[in-house]
Amino acid sequence: MSKAKKVLIMGAAGRDFHNFNVYYRDNKDYEVVAFTAQQIPNIAGRKYPAVLAGKLYPNGIPIHEEVEMSELIKKHHIDEVVFAYSDVNFNYVMEKGSLVLACGADYKLLSGEHTWIESKKPVISVCAVRTGCGKSQTSRRIATLLKEMGKKVVVIRHPMPYGDLAEQTWQRFASIKDMEDQKCTFEEMEEYEPHIAEGHIVYAGVDYGKILKEAEKEADVILWDGGNNDLPFYKPNLHIVVTDPLRAGHEGFYHPGTANLMMADVVVINKVDTAEPDDVEKVRANVIRLNPRAKIIEAESPVVVKDENGQIKGKKVLVVEDGPTLTHGGMEYGAAYVAAKAYGAGQIIDPRPYAVGSIKEVFAKYSHLDKILPAMGYGKKQMEELKETINKIPCDVVLVGTPIDLASHLKFNKPSLRVTYYLKERGTPGLREVVEKTLLSKVSGS
Repeated sequence: MSKAKKVLIMGAAGRDFHNFNVYYRDNKDYEVVAFTAQQIPNIAGRKYPAVLAGKLYPNGIPIHEEVEMSELIKKHHIDEVVFAYSDVNFNYVMEKGSLVLACGADYKLLSGEHTWIESKKPVISVCAVRTGCGKSQTSRRIATLLKEMGKKVVVIRHPMPYGDLAEQTWQRFASIKDMEDQKCTFEEMEEYEPHIAEGHIVYAGVDYGKILKEAEKEADVILWDGGNNDLPFYKPNLHIVVTDPLRAGHEGFYHPGTANLMMADVVVINKVDTAEPDDVEKVRANVIRLNPRAKIIEAESPVVVKDENGQIKGKKVLVVEDGPTLTHGGMEYGAAYVAAKAYGAGQIIDPRPYAVGSIKEVFAKYSHLDKILPAMGYGKKQMEELKETINKIPCDVVLVGTPIDLASHLKFNKPSLRVTYYLKERGTPGLREVVEKTLLSKVSGS
């Protein structure tokens, strides 16, 4: 028998764990020596627990900081390094690959075909080419359409396992209390709460085989709500990918968003109401070049804010936006900034001089952020630091553009207004027609 290949998996507590579960766990041809962690805080220094790792790993698998990768390759004589996280540009991916090769190991990317799990139920996946394209509002739109068609839809969300991994093997959320009971972070709540508010059941966790089995018990249709610009974990019957003309060109330069685009059945060009027409056309041309068979749907992303008492016009405003969209998503602003400009804010306050703790560190790391405060909350301590930062800032009103009602969770010491946004399709046929066609073909077996 040949000796098992020693493997190191580079990840961010999501795709890395999934790849292990479906490709490496219980596979005697490989020995996964360690995971490395990037992008997400407080992951390194822990272990992937034995209860999830399987019979070949009775002691679990250690998780190290990615900066230790070169040392780990040499120390453990690693044969193969697997890149398994997302929303990074091509240069970044190959810079890591070059480092791996220089250290003497092979460099590997796993495809959807080798990591998809097949469902007994129809699967509609919603993914994107970058974080912050509008994937979540697209998912909510499709969930609503499915309910209108009389279908019981279960949303399965890309993993965000920031707590106890064993306890998060599979999770079901049907209420705000469920999120509180399971000690969700802001990053988790931002994805779950908008679905729950519209009456949709959400599943998430670590082991997506177990998650699917539980979800299939109550679903007519599985809706995969992807994270970052990762590939879906389940084999889709309909693969919808959202693009963003505010970052025209990124659809052909980010991993694995470009793979998503090339695989797409439907491509949504979102935010056409705020993007420059030339940028919309640039995205369209790239979609046609990379995936000429895909159906293209244009959509607007209107912002909604109830400013009935004129709290914005002429006032000093603090703008708070979705954290991941601004950080590794690379956006310079979001819905709250758009609303501040549209409603005539007198001054948008720079939050950087008032930032404390890890929030101050976020501004140091992401230098493109200027007069925007990212709503970071990867744990209780960071949530408290976010609240302290907001409460220190001298302003008349806080404009909150996060998917959750942040003010209700943090209890600011000043007035706030919530900015929401939704998907508004332009033209027909649209999402309803492609969803109906997909379900019909699944039922007929074609």
